Amino acid sequence: MRQFYYFSKNKLKFVEIKNFYSKFVFLILFFSLLSSFFVLSGYFIIDKVLNPGSEVNALKTENAELAEKFTELLGKYKEVNNRIERLYGMDNDLRIAINLEPIPKDERITGLGGSVFEDVPITNSTELRSVLKELNNYVATVDAKLNYEFNNYSEIKSQYKENELLFESIPAIKPIDGRYGDRFGMRLHPILKIKKMHNGIDIVADKGTKVFAPGAGKVIFAGYKRTTGNTIEIDHGFGYQTRYFHLSKLNVRKGQKVKRGELLGLSGRTGTLCNGPHLHYEVRYNGVPLNPRKFIFDDVNLFEVVNNKSNEGKL
Repeated sequence: MRQFYYFSKNKLKFVEIKNFYSKFVFLILFFSLLSSFFVLSGYFIIDKVLNPGSEVNALKTENAELAEKFTELLGKYKEVNNRIERLYGMDNDLRIAINLEPIPKDERITGLGGSVFEDVPITNSTELRSVLKELNNYVATVDAKLNYEFNNYSEIKSQYKENELLFESIPAIKPIDGRYGDRFGMRLHPILKIKKMHNGIDIVADKGTKVFAPGAGKVIFAGYKRTTGNTIEIDHGFGYQTRYFHLSKLNVRKGQKVKRGELLGLSGRTGTLCNGPHLHYEVRYNGVPLNPRKFIFDDVNLFEVVNNKSNEGKL
């Protein structure tokens, strides 16, 4: 391998250059990197001088993409907001139909301005981002309105289901076919011969006439009592209960669930305070006796309800 020397003035002689090749390679790499740096720097400087619009073109491309997103988001907002406004016009009708208080207009979520829908002159990406930020705030308000309406309709749906149960349960038909006897209110008791409150109505019918449930509920008593004879008591929920006295036969038992039109038993004249075959029928709300006639719809045919009940069982 060739050796390389240099003359040392201090030592006044030629000194061998050690590791010459590695040092030589290092110097070549160093000057190559330095040259590359100057070449690239020169390229960018020349590009700026010769192509001053390149940054502008990049910004225009970015603005075009943002504008497209802005237009798309704005269209979605308009569509959603219009749908919510239509819902506002419908939900109060639904609330009234199911016995819920309508929501006053001033309690609804409002306050959406219209500036975002106006033509906005956008000259740079900063202004466009500002408009997008404003639009996002409007969309957040729309989201709040949607959640408000969702909760409102959840309340309406819950009330509707509760109303369905109430309509199925409330005692709304005449429980037996017969003519009305003694009315609800104060009367001279036919056996005790004293003025006494009559907490129900009497429906005169032959012994063995079928007695049907006027609404869905649960039997809470089915048995014999000394004064009222064979007695049935039904809890219909929602605070309503019904009672049936003087029956000759019981067809239900305590704890049994019944539906409107289902057979409860047969009329009779059992009990010490009964002077003839009839059904004594009571309706109570939270324990307070009410006039059963107010719960009987005369235009509803008992046998139509019973037939519908029978047909349901065959399906």
